Amino acid sequence: MLSLKLPQLLRVHQVPRVFWEDGIMSGYRRPTSSALDCVLSSFQMTNETVNIWTHFLPTWFPELESPGLSKILRSAAFVYPFLFDNLPLFYRLGLCWGRGHSCGQEALSTSHGYHLFCALLTGFLFASHLPERLAPGRFDYIGHSHQLFHICAVLGTHFQLEAVLTDMGSRRAWLATQEPPLGLAGTVATLGLAVAGNLLIIAAFTASLFRAPSTCPLLQGCSLEWGTKAKLQ
Repeated sequence: MLSLKLPQLLRVHQVPRVFWEDGIMSGYRRPTSSALDCVLSSFQMTNETVNIWTHFLPTWFPELESPGLSKILRSAAFVYPFLFDNLPLFYRLGLCWGRGHSCGQEALSTSHGYHLFCALLTGFLFASHLPERLAPGRFDYIGHSHQLFHICAVLGTHFQLEAVLTDMGSRRAWLATQEPPLGLAGTVATLGLAVAGNLLIIAAFTASLFRAPSTCPLLQGCSLEWGTKAKLQ
């Protein structure tokens, strides 16, 4: 490993525009990096190193050729789980609104508030591209918004799990009287649906790779200007 040469890093003008990040001026990896280069780059300081390692903790997200659609889907990857996981909480708060402590409002964990704060901060950082927009080039390697929203997402997940565990402990007796236990069959069915959904997502993005044209300038490492000239010709 020590004898292997680390991949060369590029500045923003050396990569196609579709890969540009607002305010990030250097530390870009080559778009046509080999699998070995990708592995090695996770052990060198690039503008994605912190993102790579923080991805190992919460989850991973697919990238698309269309940056606009990619950003929408990556945002939805945060928004959808947040709304889905918190619908029971919002429903509970709606029932308890104005009914006093008899509704069980006192059992709400402070972790719910921390989770909500981290979720909102995650969305703000992802959409605003701060602080690198205020000082381009200063936060290329450490401290840019992509890294900060990863950290906030991990903290938000932690507080969410803490809140769920607190709710389960405080409401176990009440839930047992309201709903029967899920059982093995229901658990296996839910797990099967989750696995099937993930496999469909993987299959869809894998199929898009096979449909990509071999002359695509992004796949060949050509510049954006080259692609524009090719279209004009």
